[in-house]
Amino acid sequence: MGTIDRILVQIGPFSIHWYGLFMAVAVGWGFYYLLRDGRRLGYGDDFLYNLTYIIVIAGVIGARFIYVVTNWSYFVRDPAAIIRVDMGGLSIHGAVLGGALAALPYLRKHKASFNELADLVVPGLGIGIALVRWANIINQEVMGRFTTGGFQHPAQIYGSLIGVILLIINAALSRKKPPVGYRFWSFVLYYTLLRGIIEETFRANPLYVGGWVTSWGGGFFTLTQLITPLLAVAAWWLRRRTLRYGGRNA
Repeated sequence: MGTIDRILVQIGPFSIHWYGLFMAVAVGWGFYYLLRDGRRLGYGDDFLYNLTYIIVIAGVIGARFIYVVTNWSYFVRDPAAIIRVDMGGLSIHGAVLGGALAALPYLRKHKASFNELADLVVPGLGIGIALVRWANIINQEVMGRFTTGGFQHPAQIYGSLIGVILLIINAALSRKKPPVGYRFWSFVLYYTLLRGIIEETFRANPLYVGGWVTSWGGGFFTLTQLITPLLAVAAWWLRRRTLRYGGRNA
């Protein structure tokens, strides 16, 4: 079976990769929801445009930074590859962390609620997770483990389905109109659990502790699985906090 070229369009020295296309679509779609819902909450266009710019730039930097740090053994041999974001290699954890940390000073300056606006970025994050995993298929990365029967788990598909599930959960929560921030922290909680329990189990990542793979292709424990309990507890606590304080204290 042939593979799809990583490059979608090549015009002289300029090239558009599938990974970049899917990322751009996710950002554009996410911005649409942020702008639409932000306007409904009374935020101005300039504020929302600037916020999006900050989140996207800081998110990409954070995503690449975490990916490079956790795969340093590869990048130390080829430092020039660090800037090749178009070839894939972004961490969703780093994207969320980088975007959030960069947005906080801007939100405080304008006396805007972090929780209120964080809810609005959930659709973009879910769409990004669902789409970018298809770019991983084209790039032949984020591969799954093999079972003893020779079946290779489609880890990229598992990851994409997690994005779809998160979008469905967010849509269901939106109809219930929970306190601001509840949807965002629910997203972080459920993504952390689904990623750690399902995708990471069948994804052929290095095993840091334990280091065994079962006959059905499950591997334990990857770096993401090791930090899953900590992230899940933090997200659960912050989500619970929105119920107690209404979410507008942040």
